[in-house]
Amino acid sequence: MPKKITAEQLVFRVLSNQKTNEYLKEIIKIAGIDKVITFHSARHTLATRGLEMGIPIEVVSKILGHTEIKMTQIYAKVNDGLKYQEMMKIDRKLL
Repeated sequence: MPKKITAEQLVFRVLSNQKTNEYLKEIIKIAGIDKVITFHSARHTLATRGLEMGIPIEVVSKILGHTEIKMTQIYAKVNDGLKYQEMMKIDRKLL
C-alpha cells in the first residue's frame, strides 16, 4: 500500500458484486461455513457490528461510501442491544 492515499486513489481493486460473491462462496466453502453470505450481507454486518461497538454512524457511513447519513440509518438499523447500552450510559451518569 502506498504511504499516503488521497481520496481519489483506490486501495483495493474494485470488483463487481457478482465476482465478489463468487470469491466469497469459495472462501466460505474452504472455511466449512454452512451459511449463505453475500457481499451485501457482509456490508450489513460490518455496519451493524460497527455501530454496536460504538463506531459513530458518521464513520460507518463513510466506510460504506454513503453520501448521506439517511442511507446508513436505513441500511444499518440500530438494534435493541445498542439502544440498551446507550440508555445504560445515561443511567450511570445519573447515579
